Amino acid sequence: MTAVIDGAHSRRWILAFAARVAEQEAALNALDQAAGDGDFGTNIAAGVALYRKHAERTAQGSGEAEFRALAEGFLDEIGGTSGPLFGLLFLHLSEAGRSLADRVAGGLAAIQRVGSAEPGDKTLVDALQPARDALAEAGDASLDDLLTAAARAAAAGAEATAAIRARRGRASYVGERAVGVVDPGAQTVAYFFQAGADTLR
Repeated sequence: MTAVIDGAHSRRWILAFAARVAEQEAALNALDQAAGDGDFGTNIAAGVALYRKHAERTAQGSGEAEFRALAEGFLDEIGGTSGPLFGLLFLHLSEAGRSLADRVAGGLAAIQRVGSAEPGDKTLVDALQPARDALAEAGDASLDDLLTAAARAAAAGAEATAAIRARRGRASYVGERAVGVVDPGAQTVAYFFQAGADTLR
């Protein structure tokens, strides 16, 4: 049985994620400053702000429509690396008739095709792959249990990136300087799944 992510939960989930990103924008920028341009949080915040505007002016749609609106903002308007990669994840979450595990797996595969990142490279993949695995292992659990499992796995994966010497992205250029710093993309993935779990409690 496929857990249903309806329009009401999808909108609450995305708005909760948007609120968390807005709250943590400066912290995400600070993480990015250790290895990148220092604008990661600003870019992600701009992407979710586009969705907030969509939510303010449109009636709630299906779960698929809500995630498609989120994806389109990231894919069409947000530059750098973060916009397209997160846009791909959200686009796959908008696919109808598939389980949450399959949607996340599709997003992960698309991100890896584009970015060529593997687990251990210190990227968002280090949080997204554990989330995918947790969803697959949870099988036919309730949506609450699925998202709780994914959130825990993503958080652990994000935390583990602090010990990694980056092999992909800008962080790979600075070597040891980024060791001890959590990858901001992985942290954002953890925020995303935690927001989904929190809105079911």
